Amino acid sequence: MSSILEKFFHLKSNGTSVKQELLAGFTTFITMAYIIFVNPQMMSASGMDYGASFVGTCLAAALACIVMGLYSNWPVALAPGMGLNAFFTYTVVGEMGYSWEVALGAVFLAGILFVIMSVTPLRKWMLESIPLNLRIAMGSGVGLFIGFIGLKSGGIIIANEATFVSLGNFLQIETFLSAAGFLLIAVLASRNIKGAILIGVLSVTCLGLILNNIQFQGLVSYPPSIAPIFLKLDILGALDVAMVSVIISFLFVNLFDTAGTLLGVANRAKLSDENGTIKNFDKALKADSGSSVAGSFFGCSPVTSYVESSAGVEAGGRTGLTAIFVGALFLVAIFFSPLAAIVPAYATAGALIYVAILMLSGMEKLDWSDFTELLPALIMIIMIPLTFSIANGIALGFISYVVMKIFTGNIKNISSGAWFLALVFMAKFIFLP
Repeated sequence: MSSILEKFFHLKSNGTSVKQELLAGFTTFITMAYIIFVNPQMMSASGMDYGASFVGTCLAAALACIVMGLYSNWPVALAPGMGLNAFFTYTVVGEMGYSWEVALGAVFLAGILFVIMSVTPLRKWMLESIPLNLRIAMGSGVGLFIGFIGLKSGGIIIANEATFVSLGNFLQIETFLSAAGFLLIAVLASRNIKGAILIGVLSVTCLGLILNNIQFQGLVSYPPSIAPIFLKLDILGALDVAMVSVIISFLFVNLFDTAGTLLGVANRAKLSDENGTIKNFDKALKADSGSSVAGSFFGCSPVTSYVESSAGVEAGGRTGLTAIFVGALFLVAIFFSPLAAIVPAYATAGALIYVAILMLSGMEKLDWSDFTELLPALIMIIMIPLTFSIANGIALGFISYVVMKIFTGNIKNISSGAWFLALVFMAKFIFLP
């Protein structure tokens, strides 16, 4: 067996071993396992069956990890993307009023477009033509969006007719535990404890059990049926003009997040050759884009590469065997549905807030010297959470970018990609208000 693994994954030439890859896979899984609790909660809020969504999350992540490992030989793990799942539930389904089946259809179409871009020069054109500040702003804005949802679900902020929002009551056990969970995660992470988010979520859940706030239902059982959501996407329903901005948002947030994650992990794992070319980058991108399409079949928002993969790389992961081990652990996790079912929203709230703060770190890379570049980025970052829509926030960012460039005499600096998206979003606001 070891010789087969060596021949396929080139372990020795990559300076690793089966044992080292196994450790790296376990490390990566622990750091991102919170998604098996968070994603089903998000998706079930759209009307999906919780148990089916839990199984779908695990299966989609497992399949994506295994494909990434076998096809690209990269130590990168994948799962349904944070932020896009919130956009799916709270904006597309909740605010816009589409069914979750139609929303899955939009995920499928965005995935198909991603695949097309991955196998054609369109990918390079889009990555290079979108201004850097706006690319950064997408991730940071999504981070604020996630954070807002986390604060709301934990009761840390509440609705207020006079001030729109206000501080929640920390004397309520759920609100207190939400805040405590976030602080626990932050402390553990600052001390470089692997799996800080997972530990935080499970610790708050245990406290809820001790305080009799939730009821224990067991740890292990036969997996729930995935039938209620499997292959239930409505592609024809998603072919609605009003869904164009939604599809574009799914596509571009996924594209830029994926590209950034893959490049970051590649540098950490030293996947470049002597000429500086990143080995199998195209294959990794194709594996990621294909996983987004497949994920829609399992009832998931776009599946994407996780930056938590860098934890596995730091633990020694260098090949696709790491990703395959992660996929195997996601398959094992299917049998822990009773545990997932008792994890309350206030236990995952701290995880959402912490992930949001991590996503805001990209703002340090913004170009603060050029106001025509900075202002549209800040508009995008602010308006994504305040409009409760990734699509609207991105739209306002691109439109303001083009307007700023035109009226400051920098029209020649507007890239073709920025022109294209600004015009699409303007048409959406004019004809589909």
